[in-house]
Amino acid sequence: MPIRAGFELSLLQILFALGFASAAFAAGANGPIAQHQQLTWEHDAPWFGGLSGVEMRADGKQLTAISDRGRIIVADLSRDALGTLTGMEIIHSVALRDKNGAVMDKPEADAEGLAIAPDGSIFISYEGDHRIARTNLADGTPLQFIAPPEGALLRNNAGFEALAVDATGALYALPEDNRGDQIPLYKYQDGTWRIATYLENDSPFVPVGADFDDEGRLYLLERTVTPLGFRTRLRRIELSGGQASAVTLLQTLPARYDNLEALTVWRDAIGRTRVMMISDDNFLSVQETQVIELTITQ
Repeated sequence: MPIRAGFELSLLQILFALGFASAAFAAGANGPIAQHQQLTWEHDAPWFGGLSGVEMRADGKQLTAISDRGRIIVADLSRDALGTLTGMEIIHSVALRDKNGAVMDKPEADAEGLAIAPDGSIFISYEGDHRIARTNLADGTPLQFIAPPEGALLRNNAGFEALAVDATGALYALPEDNRGDQIPLYKYQDGTWRIATYLENDSPFVPVGADFDDEGRLYLLERTVTPLGFRTRLRRIELSGGQASAVTLLQTLPARYDNLEALTVWRDAIGRTRVMMISDDNFLSVQETQVIELTITQ
């Protein structure tokens, strides 16, 4: 079975998960999260792990994901009559390649953000050698390179982890490492970068995943690390006239989840907004690839 339901946590995680489970959804006390599912995804291959970006097909039955060791995968999903996830089967996997067609190693292969445009174009943002590549899914070769915007603060191991594309095909990117009071939301369209807006940098959380819903709202997955474990925040952001207004849908205390980095949003067959988040296990035995699915009602 490629997924495992339930929790298999370290002692520290168990203590904090039990103690703070109800508080994990404190931001959703008025009901924005109606349903929650947590699974552990396993696959018996040495390259499986480190998942840092994901995109869901519109029907919720297939996903595309990338790993930070330079691999892109496609998996078919099985669901029951209620839409609950019951199985995940990888049907395609290929190493990402450089401009010469050679398989990459870290740091060049450190793929972090994934976005799929309405026309099917696949964009991947990389750390180490900061760049965005439009990529061939079949063989992992780059079709186009997009240089980062001039002046963007992209430090080592802290580049564009959050990458999204809107209904017009415009790319949006957020840097993980921000030292000022505001986080620039970069927009790339018609061959040009500009700053679409700024988000307030008012917490220890940093952007690690992003996606637009079908109403044009930006969902932002953020993470911070504490001595007691990872914390997660999920926000929905309305963009209008160069301004941004955000509502927090989820904010956890330490060790509620693993290192959630990948985010995708879609609408299911009965019209509910669904969110999937996947953790990067860093290829460590003490971590796992968690798959979290939420149903958003507000």
